Amino acid sequence: MNGFVLVGGGVAAAATAAGLRSAGYDGRVSLVSDELHLPYERPPLSKQYLAGSFGLEDFQANPSGWYADNDVEVLLGTRVEELDPAGRKVRLSDGGSLAYDALVLATGVRARTLPGFTGDRVHSLRSVADSQRLGAKLAPGRHLVILGAGFIGCEVAAIAAARGVRVTVFEPEARPLARVLGPEFGAAVVGIHGDRGVEIRAGQLITSMTETAAGLELRTGDGEVVECDDLLVGVGSLPNTELAVAAGIEVNGGIVTDEFGRTSAPDVFAIGDVASRFHPACGRTVRVEHHDTAMRHGANAARNLMGEAVPFTDSHYFWSDQYDHSIKSVGHAGPDATKVLRGSVEDRSFSVFSLEDGRVTAVVTLDRLGDLMTTRKLLGAPHEVSAAQLADDGFDLKSLLPQRTRRTEARR
Repeated sequence: MNGFVLVGGGVAAAATAAGLRSAGYDGRVSLVSDELHLPYERPPLSKQYLAGSFGLEDFQANPSGWYADNDVEVLLGTRVEELDPAGRKVRLSDGGSLAYDALVLATGVRARTLPGFTGDRVHSLRSVADSQRLGAKLAPGRHLVILGAGFIGCEVAAIAAARGVRVTVFEPEARPLARVLGPEFGAAVVGIHGDRGVEIRAGQLITSMTETAAGLELRTGDGEVVECDDLLVGVGSLPNTELAVAAGIEVNGGIVTDEFGRTSAPDVFAIGDVASRFHPACGRTVRVEHHDTAMRHGANAARNLMGEAVPFTDSHYFWSDQYDHSIKSVGHAGPDATKVLRGSVEDRSFSVFSLEDGRVTAVVTLDRLGDLMTTRKLLGAPHEVSAAQLADDGFDLKSLLPQRTRRTEARR
């Protein structure tokens, strides 16, 4: 037997390896990563690791000794150059190759770049090396400009401001995160960062950059010149689908898979951020770039590799920490969902529910952990609720849960 080959250095591949060994698989498992570090979690790169409160060992996906102890072959600093689904093998950058019985593609995403925005003072944030390089520049009195007020941009802004860095964020949309989370969150995020001295210039573009002896000069769409020491480009990401495309595997916004993670090529699976996976609850393929989903994809892949044929039906979950505030979300809203606000935007304690046909399908919360935890249980339970009930802060969400669940909650 040739065993299983896992391509990728993140939590999806690491969780697959752990799941295989936990299930008792004793065949060959090879993990190939072009990074120099053992698989690690990426959220701390813009949070604790950037702040200096975490060391690398604090967010490794599996402990350093786990791979040797569990006989998992790890090839670091090695790229997969080519897939050969017909020959069931992959060609490596060191000239070697690996044969497989099944292949798992967990190649993730890469930071999107902008033409003309390169140089020693220009940063992206996707790897340990990126976080180390940016962190070394976050000194009091320096000026950091961030292009893009997405999760990465806002999290870095929070860390930088706490370290005494002057921060200016340019966001082309009228409100940061509004397209993803809604206008209420956009307004709250602007206020939260403004309280800490971060300037968010919404609806403004940076059109060009010039490097000078003193730093960078950025030109806005209306001709203004903004000087800064460093620039973080946080304008989204691109899925690493090139290997799949070259091998003739179906790609559509990501590597297309069924609910079991299987691609269009025999015994080739795709998981994590790169996978555009059919989700039974949504009735369509979805691609999710979140740590929790990638980890769960890996655990699910291990079960399917072991022959269980288990569809992935978990609800999507993500979080973003900014200063002492936490944005959390669970579920997946359809395009026609009704949005219902509960709580107070002014007090920065609220939730926005997605309501479809009398059912809650998702929620995004700002410092409302109770709403999130209850909704997580509701997503898998029969219930019916109105928009008026959801909007009423006095309405007990737990009353929507089945009686058995409520009794269990009461005992806790």
